Amino acid sequence: MNRAFFEALDPTARVELLCRLHTMTVELSERLARNSANSSRPPSSDSPFGGAPTAARSGGSDLRNALKGSAAGGVGATPGTPRKPGKQPGAKGGIWHCEALTAERTENHYPDRCAACGAPLELWHGDKGHSGHFVLDLERLPGGVRIACVLHRYHEIRCPCGTDTATRPGKGLVSILAGRKQNLQLSEAGLVGPALATFIAALAVRYRLSRAKIAELLVTWFGVRLSAGTIDRCIREAGLACEPIVEGLLTDLRQSGLINADETPWPQRGHLRWLWVALSSTTAIYKIASRRAEEIRDLIGEAFLGWLVSDGYVAYRDHPRRQRCLAHLIRKGIGLADGFDYDAARFGAWLVRELRGLIHAVAENAKAGSLTPILARLKRACRLNEDAAAAKARALAREILNDWEAITAFVTNPNLPPTNNDAETALRHAVIARRISFGTRTDEGSRAYAAILSVVETCRRRKLDPWALITEAVANARRGVQTSMLPAPMLPT
Repeated sequence: MNRAFFEALDPTARVELLCRLHTMTVELSERLARNSANSSRPPSSDSPFGGAPTAARSGGSDLRNALKGSAAGGVGATPGTPRKPGKQPGAKGGIWHCEALTAERTENHYPDRCAACGAPLELWHGDKGHSGHFVLDLERLPGGVRIACVLHRYHEIRCPCGTDTATRPGKGLVSILAGRKQNLQLSEAGLVGPALATFIAALAVRYRLSRAKIAELLVTWFGVRLSAGTIDRCIREAGLACEPIVEGLLTDLRQSGLINADETPWPQRGHLRWLWVALSSTTAIYKIASRRAEEIRDLIGEAFLGWLVSDGYVAYRDHPRRQRCLAHLIRKGIGLADGFDYDAARFGAWLVRELRGLIHAVAENAKAGSLTPILARLKRACRLNEDAAAAKARALAREILNDWEAITAFVTNPNLPPTNNDAETALRHAVIARRISFGTRTDEGSRAYAAILSVVETCRRRKLDPWALITEAVANARRGVQTSMLPAPMLPT
């Protein structure tokens, strides 16, 4: 159906058709507006970006007002109420806050040298314990894991010179966030040890468990009760300890000859951000930021001269050596082929056939003589449709012609991948987590989440144990020692 078809109809048939189209439009609009608040759909089917509330609840406010309400009241808060997420001031604490811990063993910490004269200290000089704290930490056993309770006691020794020297728990990184009542201070004097903190971070980030389910798992299987605030602190500690490692990974990424890059929307407490990923064969770096072109340049660096494999987003087009993902173009062609416009459907089917044929021919190391006809037919199809009547067909044809060099770069460089599937696969885990958790709430939480993802994916590519390395990083960060490097990737044998 086109304009000529409607003009040829008699008035009665035209009115009947308009009524049917109106009924279909209303039905589709109502179906699109359904969510967990106005239908039997589950909350997991709601948009992770807040979505426009119904008129009955918000008085017809638009998406912008919905996002403002979410930013003021937090995720899940009723529009118009100032309630913040999490535990409210004055709320009653849990029973476990009053439970006494029983240590399985005691670890003593003695000073080595006098703080005044520097002389070695011995126990016969006389010591006295001045402080101590309990630590719950995860221990790996041959048959599994367990959580042990250890009492750390810190002692004070008097030197013959008369100076008292005492050991104290180490203090490390500090995270300062505007508006927070208490900044995050990494210290050895904490209830949760480095291994257990890393285990909690793994449950949250890698296995996508909520804080409530992590608390349920710990009390059910280990008999350990931790509050949601303690669990959240462990996750943020792991992210804070991983941030220096990510800074060191930037150098490794920029020294590679091929980088895959991609981005996906990411909600941060009512504000739309973007999760970027840039990865090589041995390094992966994630970043939650805006969608400006500066973000990808901050990841790969201004001096990067290698190949960049990406989709057609305009932020990537300034890079001189680029391979555009053909899978995105094939999907667009399939969309045209499945449409109702006959000429656009023919163009879409033609485009899909030639692109797939080109990928298979390059993969089979076909000679240049057999590739030239495919390229010629592909360009001819775009030339014939760059002024097509259908807007989508016209836009796709012009898009391919304008980006021809990036689309066909893999033909003359067989080592380049024709698709960006590597980066899209690296984002898949985060996309699932976004649908479950609705993103992050603060800049600190976004940095922590991206840093942990970066270390885990990099270790996976280098065939390393990420959680042992993160445990070491957390322990070092609590002592004030930064872990800035990961072991080099293993060379193939």
